[in-house]
Amino acid sequence: MFFQRESSRIKISCEKELMYIAKQEERLKKAVLRKAAGGPSVFVWKEKLEQKIPAKLYENLRTAFGKAFSIVFEQGTGVIEKTLPKENLIKDYEVQNYAVELKGTRRELKQLRRKASASEVRDIAVTSAEGIGLGALGIGLPDIVIFIGFILRGIYETALHYGFTYDTPEEKLLILKMMEASMSQGEEWIKTNNEVDMFLVKSKNTEHTEAALFLQIGKTADVFALDMLLAKFIQGLPLIGILGGIGNPVYYSKIMRYVQLKYHKRYLLEILKNK
Repeated sequence: MFFQRESSRIKISCEKELMYIAKQEERLKKAVLRKAAGGPSVFVWKEKLEQKIPAKLYENLRTAFGKAFSIVFEQGTGVIEKTLPKENLIKDYEVQNYAVELKGTRRELKQLRRKASASEVRDIAVTSAEGIGLGALGIGLPDIVIFIGFILRGIYETALHYGFTYDTPEEKLLILKMMEASMSQGEEWIKTNNEVDMFLVKSKNTEHTEAALFLQIGKTADVFALDMLLAKFIQGLPLIGILGGIGNPVYYSKIMRYVQLKYHKRYLLEILKNK
């Protein structure tokens, strides 16, 4: 009877947290659709500037993002791990998860969520300094590998907060899909967000191969290149590059907000699946 009560308490707490997640996702959806519905008139200044950008720059930017993802995933994970307190994060997760299992109240779930997002302020400060510094020097494209490294560091840290890995082809695929969704606009956001949610509830399968990973890198690079085209162009201009560099923390915050919601959702779904 005691264990039944504990199981019921955890289930109710998780369902309430999932309701919170659903509300946050709905806010993101409304914001994305509202921006898309605004039409060209809302971004006239941006469109006029983009018309002055060389056509070849988009392809260069897309290629740069694709290479950045490949380099960081293939060679940079070990470097990123050296900057992470991995053992401490794993131990902290074990303590937090034990508290959730032992007490089963929403308070423990909220605490886990808050701890997972606590590092974002620090990381935003770092990306701000990096982006503005390189922007002041007139460096736009070369900072992409560094920027992607910072983003993945934040995502890896979030994954560890919730007890998930990040270095298998399947986990890399999920990370790339979340990054794509976080930067998508309008109806495309709805589509990619649904794909992420389907991924969260799927069990492991043979579809998550290196070939699928390669294709997803291209899709994520496309979205990043399209959304960050103007910012990276401006960052490459010495006189006003600092304005483009300011965009780095904005993008970082946007991506991490989405990723943190999805990892928290995944954690809750895992608990419910095992109850």
